Amino acid sequence: MEKKKNDNYHDQQNIQNIQKMRDVLDTLPSFCKQFFRGITEYTSTRTRLAYAYDIRVFFEYLHDRNPHCAKMEITEYPISILEQITREDIEEYLEFLSYYEKDGQVYTNDERGKKRKLSALRSFYNYYFQTELIKNNPAVLVPLPKLHDKEIIRLDADEVAILLDQVEDGTNLTKAQKRYHNATKTRDIAMLTLLLGTGIRVSECVGLDLGDVDFKNNGIKIRRKGGYEAVVYFGEEVEDALKDYWEERHHIIPQSGHENALFLSMQNRRISVRAVENMVKKYSSTVTSLKKITPHKLRSTYGTSLYRETGDIYLVADVLGHKDVNTTKKHYAALEDERRRSAANKVKLRERKND
Repeated sequence: MEKKKNDNYHDQQNIQNIQKMRDVLDTLPSFCKQFFRGITEYTSTRTRLAYAYDIRVFFEYLHDRNPHCAKMEITEYPISILEQITREDIEEYLEFLSYYEKDGQVYTNDERGKKRKLSALRSFYNYYFQTELIKNNPAVLVPLPKLHDKEIIRLDADEVAILLDQVEDGTNLTKAQKRYHNATKTRDIAMLTLLLGTGIRVSECVGLDLGDVDFKNNGIKIRRKGGYEAVVYFGEEVEDALKDYWEERHHIIPQSGHENALFLSMQNRRISVRAVENMVKKYSSTVTSLKKITPHKLRSTYGTSLYRETGDIYLVADVLGHKDVNTTKKHYAALEDERRRSAANKVKLRERKND
């Protein structure tokens, strides 16, 4: 598919996802196409592609492990094969997902990975069941794995300062890294300060165009998960870092098709999510006192700071782009408990008498 020169980041990602989706569908039974057409209106291309990958793992498992399914190629499976699968088959599939090898590579899934794959399979089965193309729905009989809460790793205020200082001076970088440090320092500070100061996702950050930055109101227009647009506002520290990079950015000649991108790579192309992840890893690894940091943990750091300052979980949910405030409450449950404990001594009923 030919790309338009001025497609923005999100359009390009959707095109890539559609192309990958077509490749995956060529490896699946033909009846699968109906399912993916049926969910197009209320799912993103990214979600559908993830479903396709997960459903392919399921069919590959059946082909390798189920004697009946092994008799024909996956692409030749009729829709009736879905009704021949039992609850026990799906439970064994989830057990298989814990550890398996394919093409010399080892794959593992924890409870979250298993839940995601079972959720995809449930949606898949549910579609054919509701459209009355199958009479049995064994996937709904298998309970979703229970998830255990993970401790949220976030940076303390002093750790944020240490990280940003390291980006500025680069003293602990390797010789090879230092060669490029002066060329990327201003950009890296701007990106890290933006991530720490707004809590936006990495995909939202790399998708920013020059026209999305509004210094008059100190806001950025981003595309959230699900495709809707939102404006996120930033403070003076982010403003200063962005303006420093802004001046530098206007002296760079981008490659064709990347003229509008705010953050550019060393090759003068729109920087990728993977490049930002590697950048965060590079700087955090140079500071031995820091926790293992990923871009998502920078987002958690912002969410924690905002909640501690405001005590407003609904505001935190809105700024972070959580559609359901319960998602936010789950992530920041420990902080909510901390606030509830502090409330115990806030209200005084009577003045204590002096002994």
